Amino acid sequence: MTSKNILALSSSRVGSSGYLEKAAPVINEFLGSKPTNIAFFGFADADKNYEEYGLSVQNGLKNPDLKISVVLPSNAISVIENSDAILVGGGNTFKLIHDLQELNLLNVIREKINNGIPYIGWSAGSNILAPTISTTNDMPIIEPQSFNALNLFSFQINPHYFNQNIEGFNGESRDDRLKEFLKMNPSVPVVGLPEGSYLKLENNFLQYFGENDGVLFRSEIDAAGFSKKVIQSTADISILL
Repeated sequence: MTSKNILALSSSRVGSSGYLEKAAPVINEFLGSKPTNIAFFGFADADKNYEEYGLSVQNGLKNPDLKISVVLPSNAISVIENSDAILVGGGNTFKLIHDLQELNLLNVIREKINNGIPYIGWSAGSNILAPTISTTNDMPIIEPQSFNALNLFSFQINPHYFNQNIEGFNGESRDDRLKEFLKMNPSVPVVGLPEGSYLKLENNFLQYFGENDGVLFRSEIDAAGFSKKVIQSTADISILL
């Protein structure tokens, strides 16, 4: 089987940095220095400004070798079939998976990735690499056919992972919510990706990278009900594949 090439970023921005300022060098290195036609999915944009979204990505990448071809409902298959790479931007994960399911594109994308075409996603675009979108942080603004996603990773992803306690806030913390997921889905681990971090899969080798540590959550039979382990930058987490 052809090995998959996947770059799953937590976010398009880090702190006060510019749009794709931190992500662009990682994406450029991942794709290599050659002309690349990229099928860009902006379906996570609830405003549906897909062309404008694609232009902002083109400008943010700052690489003339990378050409963004915006995927629209009317041209999706032809753009995908003529692409050298797939890029899925962030926004609302429910909107993204709804559109991909409605247009019957999940199997098309999955087949391309399984055949070795590079896939890059951030935020919502990383969420859909998991078996389901159940660990997204987004509001369910539209109802998809199901929560089922690309299932290219056997674990869940939680982008924008952040668990700091806020004084006066009485809602669930991020860890509380992920613990609830593990109670209902004890066999499925979750990787929390803080801002600026990413996962890279090449040659069946999966690594975590980030200025801040990532987190691996697993269900455990103990009082806490789950384990939480730190993932340090450059760590090999291929065991999760």
